[in-house]
Amino acid sequence: MATQEPSPPSSMESNKPGFPKKILGNKLEDKHLCNCCHNILRRPFQAQCGHRTKGPKAKISTLEAFPDNAVRREVESLPAVCINESCSWKGSIKEYEMNHEGKCEFMIIPCPSCKERIRFNEQERHNERECPERTLNCKYCKEPFHFKNIKAHDEICPKYPMICEGCAKKKIPREKYVDHIKFCSKFRTPCRFHVVGCDMSVMGAALELQLHSEKTKVAELGRRCTELEVKAGTFENVVCVLNREVERFATTMEASNRQHKLDQDKIEALSNKVRQLERTVGLKDLTVAEMEGRLREMSATTFDGVFIWRISDFAKKRQDAIAGRAPAMFSPAFYTSKYGYKMCLRIYLNGDGTGRGSHLSLFFVVMRGLSDALLKWPFNQKVTLMLLDQSNREHIIDAFRPDVTSSSFQRPVSEMNIASGCPLFCPLSKLDGKNTYIRDDTIFIKAIVDLTGL
Repeated sequence: MATQEPSPPSSMESNKPGFPKKILGNKLEDKHLCNCCHNILRRPFQAQCGHRTKGPKAKISTLEAFPDNAVRREVESLPAVCINESCSWKGSIKEYEMNHEGKCEFMIIPCPSCKERIRFNEQERHNERECPERTLNCKYCKEPFHFKNIKAHDEICPKYPMICEGCAKKKIPREKYVDHIKFCSKFRTPCRFHVVGCDMSVMGAALELQLHSEKTKVAELGRRCTELEVKAGTFENVVCVLNREVERFATTMEASNRQHKLDQDKIEALSNKVRQLERTVGLKDLTVAEMEGRLREMSATTFDGVFIWRISDFAKKRQDAIAGRAPAMFSPAFYTSKYGYKMCLRIYLNGDGTGRGSHLSLFFVVMRGLSDALLKWPFNQKVTLMLLDQSNREHIIDAFRPDVTSSSFQRPVSEMNIASGCPLFCPLSKLDGKNTYIRDDTIFIKAIVDLTGL
């Protein structure tokens, strides 16, 4: 049977490096190594020269190399250990790649923020307690800042608690400190002429400080207003350009919407046609399946009243019968002649009725046939049932002549009549141990219908 050539691995798979050598411990063989990178093969390819490598190389065409699935399965089954220190994981290379690689708690990874190398299972502790680039929220103003900038933030935090040097009041937010010292009766600052020798302290320093602060703010606001006027002019020009672009885009969108509507109508028509073709194909597949079933039935059909039923996989089918999954099996149909009676056999591999659990039960079934209107009823032909000894020494045989008063042998009104035969056909003990009835896990059942008088 022809087999399809395996497709090459995806770019993501072929770009992965080979497995590191120490994953195998001391059990390392050259045939498992890539001829290029000398690591253990991953998704191996074999070139025409016989060398193996990890994925197809850029200079090797797909006609010169092919996936080496045999070596891939061999490598994937090799025993492996985790390459990370302190990790006790063990398994196969396939299990390592699917379930452990990139997930080991002991692998060393760089911190995304500070780039320090840490263990995978220590990320949370590092991010919360150790990383110098971690972000914290100020406990005063609740604003976020980097841990390394904690002192710089404390110096500008508007909520940072300060102490008045005059009245010794504590926990004054920095943003309210100037207002406090402005009206604090005990706060005193050096005279503004202290640089030339005045050593007096005055109460007005707070007002001068406030005035200087206000002047600075006014100057800053003036500068920002100038900047905003320049930006406003720039934005006006940008808005004009954007308005033209919006108009052009609206025209394009209108044309696109018309084309989209046409495309949708075409897609809908094609979808309807595909659904119609799928229904047609489904009906044809069903017809083909029915014809194949009839062909198989016809190939196994006999028209001389003699039928041999080959039952393979006997051990499994008997276990299914014991477990109740498939207690009974029907044989293919056979006939007394081309236009004669239609019949089949029914077997219970773990027995039925009085033979359940102790005997193999075998029954004869009269089926509804196309020529029943031309036949004599009730069915009255002698039936012989046999379990064949495959050494041709001692066949197990039972025979009976139909009870013409039984509904089992009247003209069928449904697909098949009630089975009639031998519930104690063969003791199961004869099929245990070494015997000549079962060979290659197969038995043969033979039925002979006496054609006398037909």
